Amino acid sequence: MHKRPLKQLLCAVIAAAGLSIGLNASAADPLKVGFVYIGPIGDHGWTYQHEQGRKELAAKFGEQITTHYVENVPEGADAERVIRNMAKDNYDLIFTTSFGYMNPTLKVAKQFPKVTFEHATGYKQDKNLGTYLARTYEGRYVGGFLAAKMTKSKKIGYVASFPIPEVIRDINAIQLALNKYNPGTEIKVVWVNSWFDPGKEADAANALIDQGVDVVFQHTDSPAPIQAAERRGVYAVGYASDMAHFGPKAVLTSIVNDWGPHYIQATQSVLDHNWKSQDYWGGLKEGTVKLPISDLVPAAVKGEAEQIIADIESGAFHPFTGPIKDQAGVEKIPAGTSATNAELASMNYYVEGMKAEIPK
Repeated sequence: MHKRPLKQLLCAVIAAAGLSIGLNASAADPLKVGFVYIGPIGDHGWTYQHEQGRKELAAKFGEQITTHYVENVPEGADAERVIRNMAKDNYDLIFTTSFGYMNPTLKVAKQFPKVTFEHATGYKQDKNLGTYLARTYEGRYVGGFLAAKMTKSKKIGYVASFPIPEVIRDINAIQLALNKYNPGTEIKVVWVNSWFDPGKEADAANALIDQGVDVVFQHTDSPAPIQAAERRGVYAVGYASDMAHFGPKAVLTSIVNDWGPHYIQATQSVLDHNWKSQDYWGGLKEGTVKLPISDLVPAAVKGEAEQIIADIESGAFHPFTGPIKDQAGVEKIPAGTSATNAELASMNYYVEGMKAEIPK
């Protein structure tokens, strides 16, 4: 038998052991999870809440995962570049958290089929791309009820970002509540064409208050509209996070998004190798939407609001239940039926009672 020199045998053993150690380390590598944010994590609104979800995720899984985020990523070419760089850096799961990231996420997902992607508020899926969003319209309807009960001027303000289905859907939910609980109450809308611009948001809120609005809603990410309402002595409804501390004398409630549970569920499914593309909608029932109601609201009104919340959670009530007509009087949702997710996701009309027009 040919005998190998002792030195060669030792080297072979060490090499084999090193290879084994390398394989074991590779198998135990933490899952890399990335987040792409539209605004700064300190916006106290939309991005702030996604960041809280990321922190909750990191705390849940510890050393099983690593997480990383990129903030202030504009929608468009910059987003595509950031998403692609994450995929190239061997991220296993990437969450993209703004509507305008939809097409860039889809494009990169097709180029990196082994990476799992999840996109917030969009409607395009693929084998390795799922979507998720909050049923904020449920919270908006309850907020509309509170506004209907608290307004004296019968004029409600809405600081709006962009005319996309999510925003239009939420405005409509408020108007439906106003139609039912205080008919003739009008929503005035100012579009700021930005998700996060405190200066523009404050100017929009002040312009609305100058027009006689006494309850201000927002679909933007900073607390500037809340602060304007506090200064001007009118009511407000916060968005994305609980904004009560920015306007303790103004905030009736906030439509709070809790993304942590979905981030944990999605990450667990990737770890378990059973992730499947889906269109996830989380609302009051799932805890994705929460509504802390202020003591500024009279006890009787608060009780009614809590009953509406309970009815939505149980399925006894759906805010978009027909008959619902658009501004022109055309029936969009027949009597006795509720809007489907597809109808909600593509909503491009204002409901009856809205006097404003959707920008083209």
